[in-house]
Amino acid sequence: MINNASFLNIKNNCSNNVGWSCFQLGVFCLPSSALISYLFLLVALIDGSLKRRDLYWREYWNYPLLLVTFLMIIGCIRSHTGWLAWLGLFNWLPFFWCFWGLQPYLLTPERRKKCASWLVLGSLPVLITGFGQIWLGWEGPWKIFDGLIIWFISPGGEPIGRLSGLFDYANITAAWLSGIWPFCLASVVHPFIFGRNRAISCAFLISFVTAMILTDSRNAWGAIFLGLPLVFGSASWSWLIPLMLIGFLPVIIAVLPVFDFGIQQFARSIVPESIWMRLTDMQFADTRPFEATRIGQWKIGFNLIFEKPWFGWGAAAFSILYPLRTGLSHGHSHNLPLELAISHGLVVSLLINLFVFSLLLISFFYKIFNNLNLQKNIIVDRAWWTSTLILICFHATDIPLFDSRINILGWILLIGLRCMIYNSTINNNSLKKFEKALC
Repeated sequence: MINNASFLNIKNNCSNNVGWSCFQLGVFCLPSSALISYLFLLVALIDGSLKRRDLYWREYWNYPLLLVTFLMIIGCIRSHTGWLAWLGLFNWLPFFWCFWGLQPYLLTPERRKKCASWLVLGSLPVLITGFGQIWLGWEGPWKIFDGLIIWFISPGGEPIGRLSGLFDYANITAAWLSGIWPFCLASVVHPFIFGRNRAISCAFLISFVTAMILTDSRNAWGAIFLGLPLVFGSASWSWLIPLMLIGFLPVIIAVLPVFDFGIQQFARSIVPESIWMRLTDMQFADTRPFEATRIGQWKIGFNLIFEKPWFGWGAAAFSILYPLRTGLSHGHSHNLPLELAISHGLVVSLLINLFVFSLLLISFFYKIFNNLNLQKNIIVDRAWWTSTLILICFHATDIPLFDSRINILGWILLIGLRCMIYNSTINNNSLKKFEKALC
């Protein structure tokens, strides 16, 4: 375990600002250009790793990732998908390294606050292109810097009518916006992005919520409601949750079939048709076969796991085997724990899920909800925790991490949780010295 002395050693090793500057640039560029972002983050990763390599084995959170790495490699040797299995490792192994090497850049509340600011500001191109494609019919590709950055923008969205912006698909955009929007909410409560200017923060908040609604993603709609009570904290629940329930009641009545027909029709006259039809999936009732639904995909996924439970079939196996068994094509199983078990086995899936939920729960008890005051650093960390939970929930019914930008965002959020645990276990004076030296 890393103690106070080790923490100060990290401070001394990271006094060089090159890595920190590259990390900030990488975070800011992430939604606009994965290539440019990764180049900056690679420099930061190398700098952050080499200067504290003597501490690697003292960080017990690295151990489960090392075991998962070993099991994934063994599984690739035994896989049924050949080179695809080895290619699939790039969705995981580089990010295990990132979990260790990028920690110095998020060790203090001040640094996490700056990272949150860059994530919000870096999302501006997503908002602009998304609104442009939906309302103005913009279409790409747009090339910047002689083709170094290419934005593929589908007119009317992808699928049509759903905001997708710079991403390939509306659900991926929904995951990105949902993962960032708690920081917008926190910046309205305690402005930290534009000084004390709440007006600009409110404009970003309204833009994010509008864009999330226009993605037509049920996960994004749920993220809006989930984020409010979690960012504000339990001190607000006595009035906020009843208010939300009252506002959400017409939607519940319009969607659930247990209510009287007349009452339900009245509720549906209040709630926009696009919302209650989307939540009930009624527009697909006569056209979508069972095998095309999430439940149908999960049923086949469980069958595949039972056939090869220990090391799995190899990465991308679901996309190959599902058409053979159903005649329908799907790129993944729309559930990350299930996808991990299919590709790499039950042990790998269990280890990664325990790793993620342990970070979530320990940071919950150590840092986030042990202070009911809406102090600036507390609420930013609370928003950080909320963003992580929202992305985890997304991966219960979809797998947006196959977009590398969502993947690195998720790992940055997990690194931040680990650093919150640092903050709660080290001497407070050491943290203040570190924060003063670096920020």
